[in-house]
Amino acid sequence: QVQLVESGGGLVQAGGSLRLSCAASGRTFSTYNMAWFRQAPGKEREFVTTITTSGGTTYYADSVKGRFTISRDNAVNTLYLQMHSLNPEDTAVYYCAAYSIALDTTARRYPYWGQGTQVTVSS
Repeated sequence: QVQLVESGGGLVQAGGSLRLSCAASGRTFSTYNMAWFRQAPGKEREFVTTITTSGGTTYYADSVKGRFTISRDNAVNTLYLQMHSLNPEDTAVYYCAAYSIALDTTARRYPYWGQGTQVTVSS
């Protein structure tokens, strides 16, 4: 089991950047494939990006490809999401999630979630 806590959200102007962090507790972080999802008001939770246990493979939603970068540091049990060229459509609560299966983009299959961090992009 793993506990996840996101941070780094906030208000940013369009075109700006933010870096989100997801701190994991426990000694098993390195054994989990990790992902970021987001949920805008009135919309379903959607996949953003995922990374394998070692960080060797990543996968991105088309909407963020080239603008967002997922990474992880297993030495400090932390997942990151670097976001550039943000636009108002990126406004959402961002969640990190952990799963034993690699490269899964389906939110309902992830058993472990953080509480979320709000990202708001103003135009």
